[in-house]
Amino acid sequence: MKVYTRRGDRGETDLFGGPRVAKNELRVEAYGAVDELNAVVGRAAAATVHQDLRDTLAEVQNLLFDLGGTLATPDAGQRAKSRVPSVEQRDIDAAEARIDALERELEPLKRFVLPGGTAAAAELHVARTVCRRAERRCVALHREDPVDEVSLGYLNRLSDLLFVMARVENRRADVADVAWVGRER
Repeated sequence: MKVYTRRGDRGETDLFGGPRVAKNELRVEAYGAVDELNAVVGRAAAATVHQDLRDTLAEVQNLLFDLGGTLATPDAGQRAKSRVPSVEQRDIDAAEARIDALERELEPLKRFVLPGGTAAAAELHVARTVCRRAERRCVALHREDPVDEVSLGYLNRLSDLLFVMARVENRRADVADVAWVGRER
């Protein structure tokens, strides 16, 4: 199979089991943002030396690929027929359990935290912000064409997980989180 088809050279793409649409259509923007998030999560996984965090990020990447497939297949019947995997409530529950476990390593937050610290923590903060953008794109799509609310919930929880993982990276390296100081007015 060739990597290129030339079918998208005029700004359109095929949805799985659906019509051709413009590449800047809300649905394409949404699954494109999830794809970008997946790449950034991969970069964060490559930056960490902690196997437990790499394992968690590998699970996240697989779920993001599932989510992208769900978003690229607008017809629920087609998703079922083709067995397109989707994010499930148990994935949100697992993310929450992972957050709770990782937070046991951390001091409670007393100030806002700026992105930074170690290189791996900074990569996780970038992933968190890209996750928020993907969530916004999916919410925009949801307003026009309903998206499974579990998928939206997963993206919301994932940004929390990435934030906590960034803090854990700093903690394990004995590097303080970068606290927001604010200016006097």
